[in-house]
Amino acid sequence: MRVIVGRVGRPHGIRGDVVIGVRTDEPDLRFAVGALLDAGPNPETPDGDPPAGHAPLRVAAMRWHSGQLLVAFAGVTDRTAAGELTGRWLSVDSGQLPATSDPDEFRDHELIGLSVRTSAGEDVGVVTDVLHHGQDLLVVRRPGGETLVPFVKAIVPEVDVAAGLLVIDPPPGLLDPAQAQ
Repeated sequence: MRVIVGRVGRPHGIRGDVVIGVRTDEPDLRFAVGALLDAGPNPETPDGDPPAGHAPLRVAAMRWHSGQLLVAFAGVTDRTAAGELTGRWLSVDSGQLPATSDPDEFRDHELIGLSVRTSAGEDVGVVTDVLHHGQDLLVVRRPGGETLVPFVKAIVPEVDVAAGLLVIDPPPGLLDPAQAQ
């Protein structure tokens, strides 16, 4: 599975550097000099294969400037070439990511596809996405629509990635708005 780590933004300067919209908790590791990144449209879309001529990109240099990550890719030596990369999604294979050391920490790709069941044993649906706003939310596809489930220990007491299961203890009204107090 492809994991998005960033998106190429506008060119910076005249030597081929680009601003990166970071989508990883480990930018210094993902964009380290020598790292290979696939570049293409969003890999979660049906046409998600990186187009020929744009993948993979090797990081030639990286630096932080005014809170923004600037990256130079091998072979991209001027502003025009850098501009042609604008909007490309940068991804790595999930197999390249090291395991997390915290048993309560999960990457989005580990959660997507898990079956969701209540603590009472009722099948709820399948996790289709993870949203990161003020609160991390699991998007659960259910018969008749989607439900947003706050990803907090009180509501999601158990995540078993190996078994493909996520157990929720929903408060009244979460799964059925008619039950809201």
